[in-house]
Amino acid sequence: MDRAEARWRRICRSGGVDHEMRFKRLCIMFAFCSFFLYAGLIVSLAYFFRGSLFAETLFNERTFYSMRLSVSAATIATLISLCIAIPSAYALSRCHFPGKGIIDTMLELPMIVSPAALGAMLLIFFSNPAGSWLQQHGVQFVFAFPGIILAQFITTAGIATRLIKAAMDEIPGKYEDVASSLGASPLKSFLTVTLPLSKRGIIAGAILTWAKALGEFGATITIAGSMAMKTETIPIAIFMSLSNADIERTVILIFILIGIGIGVLYGTRLLLGRMPYDWK
Repeated sequence: MDRAEARWRRICRSGGVDHEMRFKRLCIMFAFCSFFLYAGLIVSLAYFFRGSLFAETLFNERTFYSMRLSVSAATIATLISLCIAIPSAYALSRCHFPGKGIIDTMLELPMIVSPAALGAMLLIFFSNPAGSWLQQHGVQFVFAFPGIILAQFITTAGIATRLIKAAMDEIPGKYEDVASSLGASPLKSFLTVTLPLSKRGIIAGAILTWAKALGEFGATITIAGSMAMKTETIPIAIFMSLSNADIERTVILIFILIGIGIGVLYGTRLLLGRMPYDWK
């Protein structure tokens, strides 16, 4: 009886392992399907790719300006987003206060409302008396470089806060409690405990925020327009080339945008993979 029971247990265990392997293989298959979906779209661009036009487009003054404009605007917008997102994420992760649920839900507005709608909201704001006064006595946003930064900030601030909050939620609060019991102030506990422990999540969130800002189109073109050598970012340049039926230049600009974005993301992934958790 004992021998039969042991045999039955071995069969159950082997069957369980087999089912587990099948499930893992199925999940891996779905991962490859997702990869080939996007890779197939990129490979399909090669049909219209012209190598002789690539260097001409890449080193064109207008393309260079669009690249510099996109990278600089995305970097500034990301830094502003992080300045808002880090303390906001800490408050939502560690504090309890009235209206927390409403604020937490409002952060998802950029994921609910399309970027074009967000840009339209900004444009309407600057058309009312308060927005007009701000532009006349402050910074010009409409059809100007600050408008690009504002559009990218509006579309990324909530996402950055959400990503950093998720990283801070993974940190047990007991570490901060220990720091407080040793006499550390809330600010010192935040700077010496919370930030170092969540640095990987903050860096990853910053890079994803930057990549999102780099590819932002709808809000940017709505508030800043599409003026060449002034407010034309790479996504807007892609749209303008496509609207002029210049497919070959459009393909090259897409490759440039993909190369910058994926290069930064992959490089950061390698950096984070080599970074120890206790690195400072």
